Amino acid sequence: MKRSLGSKATGLRLERMKASPRWKDGSFHNLAPVLPQLHTGVAMPKLSDFLCGGGRRMPVAPLPTLDPREAWATTAETGLRATWLGHSTVLVEIDGLRVLTDPVWGERASPTTLLGPKRFQPVPIAISKLPRIDVVLVSHDHYDHLDYATIRELAHRDVPFVTSLGVGAHFESWGVAVDRITELDWWESFTLPGERLKVTATPSQHFSGRSLGARNGTLWSSFAVHGQKHAFFFSGDTGLTTEYAEIRRRLAPFDLVMLEVGAFHAAWATFHLGPENALEAFAWLGGGSFLPVHWGTFNLAMHAWDEPPERLVELAPRRGVHLLMPRIGEPIEPARTEGVTPWWREVAALERDCASTPFADDEATMTVGEAIPWPID
Repeated sequence: MKRSLGSKATGLRLERMKASPRWKDGSFHNLAPVLPQLHTGVAMPKLSDFLCGGGRRMPVAPLPTLDPREAWATTAETGLRATWLGHSTVLVEIDGLRVLTDPVWGERASPTTLLGPKRFQPVPIAISKLPRIDVVLVSHDHYDHLDYATIRELAHRDVPFVTSLGVGAHFESWGVAVDRITELDWWESFTLPGERLKVTATPSQHFSGRSLGARNGTLWSSFAVHGQKHAFFFSGDTGLTTEYAEIRRRLAPFDLVMLEVGAFHAAWATFHLGPENALEAFAWLGGGSFLPVHWGTFNLAMHAWDEPPERLVELAPRRGVHLLMPRIGEPIEPARTEGVTPWWREVAALERDCASTPFADDEATMTVGEAIPWPID
């Protein structure tokens, strides 16, 4: 468990963090304070709400998935293809290169394999079956975005890791070679050799930490990725921030926009989007094709597991949004995808024959870092 917590930044890494405009009084800060009670008038949920809230927080059966390997063996004809692998893990093929976002293959979003939110949806493919990856992006250090076992396995590949300031200390302690770790402050960029791909860290509004005593000791970011012909945006975790308008001004247009839509609550609106705010953020970014992420894998909030997609299929058409809702493991090319098939309803329909969705207490138990999000700002 101790190793999975990661390591604190020291030396030159820490000095670089302290030089960031976002660092003050020993930690990173958002541009706007994250004080949800003042913004919404809604009280923060209690631990008992997580443990005893009930409701349809997990599906009664695994969601339908596809094995993407046959599609991956062919070239994306349009030059841009995305495969959602669950939660915030997406393999994006862009202009002949492959980018993997927030890779999490672990069974629990937790520092231990014994407690914490348990994956209710298996990953459709083993890490060992992944094709060549050209760059791995990690937005921040919460357990449902940065998984110890996953990084340990990916460390054996000759692949660069791009992340936010300070997060590289975890990578280095887990066996990733120092020369393959790039840590970015907002608006800083990393370019692959040959200048075929550029990754820019962009603002988000969230927080960080892998233990109760390590709040905001590392930075959190979204990412804008530009290939030779296409571009995409990945939100990581964020609340609605006007900085998205600045991202649009500097880096748009985007062919593909991936925004988090799950694990939301009225009191969390300043650091988790949810469906409605994700559509607002999408508009501020200037549009494109919208692929929702951060849902369908872990039980991290009190809403029904299928509330994010149901809200999106209701709201997106009213706003003229090109919504992408692929099954887990289904490679899709945004330029050739029209309409949404509500595949998740196959599982939701099974619940009619069940009195309630069963879950064990340990599966509902929240873990430090992500699941009990009391921000300090």
